[in-house]
Amino acid sequence: MHKLLKRFLAIILFFYSATALLAQTPEIKVDLAKEIAPMKPVWAWFGYDEPNYTYMKDGKKLLSEIAALSPVPVYVRTHSLLVSGDGVAALKWGSTNAYTEDANGNPIYNWKIIDSIFDTYISRGMKPLAQIGFMPEALSTHPAPYRHYWKPGDPYTDIITGWAYPPKDYDKWRNLVYEWVKHSVARYGQKEVESWYWEVWNEPNGHYWKGTREEFYKLYDYAADGLKRALPTAKIGGINIAGTKGKGAQEWTNDFIKHCISGTNYATGKIGSPMDAILFHAKGSPKLVDGAVKMNMAPQLNDIQTGFKMAMSYPETKNLPLIIGESDPEGCAACGMATNPENAYRNGTMYSSYTAASFARKYLLADETKVNFLGAVSWSFEFENQPWFYGFRDLATNGVDKPVLNVFRMFGMMTGTRIAAESNRMYPLQEVIKSSVRGEKSDIGALATKDTKSAAVMVWNYHDDDKPGITETASLTIDNIPAKKATLAIYVIDKENSNSYEVWKKMGSPKEPTPQQIDTLEKSGKLKCISTKKIKIASGKVIVPVQLERQAVALVKLNW
Repeated sequence: MHKLLKRFLAIILFFYSATALLAQTPEIKVDLAKEIAPMKPVWAWFGYDEPNYTYMKDGKKLLSEIAALSPVPVYVRTHSLLVSGDGVAALKWGSTNAYTEDANGNPIYNWKIIDSIFDTYISRGMKPLAQIGFMPEALSTHPAPYRHYWKPGDPYTDIITGWAYPPKDYDKWRNLVYEWVKHSVARYGQKEVESWYWEVWNEPNGHYWKGTREEFYKLYDYAADGLKRALPTAKIGGINIAGTKGKGAQEWTNDFIKHCISGTNYATGKIGSPMDAILFHAKGSPKLVDGAVKMNMAPQLNDIQTGFKMAMSYPETKNLPLIIGESDPEGCAACGMATNPENAYRNGTMYSSYTAASFARKYLLADETKVNFLGAVSWSFEFENQPWFYGFRDLATNGVDKPVLNVFRMFGMMTGTRIAAESNRMYPLQEVIKSSVRGEKSDIGALATKDTKSAAVMVWNYHDDDKPGITETASLTIDNIPAKKATLAIYVIDKENSNSYEVWKKMGSPKEPTPQQIDTLEKSGKLKCISTKKIKIASGKVIVPVQLERQAVALVKLNW
């Protein structure tokens, strides 16, 4: 009996060891015959706090690069489009002076700065996700103090001033929106403006709104009425709630939806209010643990799952486009790593691998809930005239692309239909929703697409812990390729490739790089193809070894 038990345990140990070994060797299988859904470019949405960066030197350069990487028009969202001021950019501040009043209280409209912003988008084939906010000084019920001078390390609430209050005259507020939309139609054409999305305010359940919930619904109703009077076919939605999974956020969102469906409209007195899209926010929560950054994707995915489920719970909203108005690893783009060391993930491959792994889960959540998922706004842009690699949540620093931008370049090469991809090392969706990526092994997963004459597979090696790990080689099998030969290209983002930050550090982290150094940094910031070759395809199948450092992302592209 004792010998039989020992033999049984030995067999169990053997199978356990074999399974562990198998799990240690990443295997990814992609079958081009297994279609899931059209590859919606939900990633082609970006946003930022500071609208005046739009038409500045590095802002225009980055917008050109974002527009160039996308096969579809990119939507851009920014705050403070109606804030009063001189148009000088500052952290977490922006102004356009679109609305002032004369000595008799008569409105004066000035679209010069807003036109500069929107012209920059439209000339690049981009489209505004136009935010109707915040409150002009002349309309605010509490206009003073108005201009803030926040800097990293200051209390976040220092930014909340006179722009965050309700209007003293809702008719003037409505007419401001009416005149803005009418002007936009005259400048850009009805067809163009019909393709935009409009929204009112930002995170009314948080610091950004100093009125009551009912006052916000009134603000929304009057804005929507002004919009629809100027252009009945314009699209408007809300409410870009903060902390979507929270009880209060869910109450706000559900009440807003009910108000739009069956509530009394404050502006018209009729039942209901326009609602052409649902918008909400989703944020992760990194921490500094024993001197190292530990990411946490779970809160972000929980926010998304909650927002999706709320929209699907009403017959009137289940088919509406859903836009995650901000979808990020955490909540403050302008809080650099000097004052917020948990944000030290932003310069290197931690940010890029997180982006790849999290967007893949957004697609899975959309599949699970069957929502009309239109876009997820990455609230990251650039900060003009700031220190190099300061650790802002941005896509570029001083005109030099950071590794994360190259993930979006990869996304731009993934077109057509999304295809089933299986990996023995990809964490299950529900596990990541529950506890992020915290296990002994890293998350090696894949996202795949096919088009008429091409296929693309994005592969990543991600873990929440910003610590060294082994380089692993994933065996990628692609089946049912409808060709006998193809061109195989592999693009990589890791410490040695597509990574301006590592090059800058090797230079000695210069505070003022020379022109020659800047040229080198700009080149190193582009997406690098490490291998291109012609291959023969036997029986419709290829096996591609993909070497991945920890926190690396690769794109395998087949063209036939």
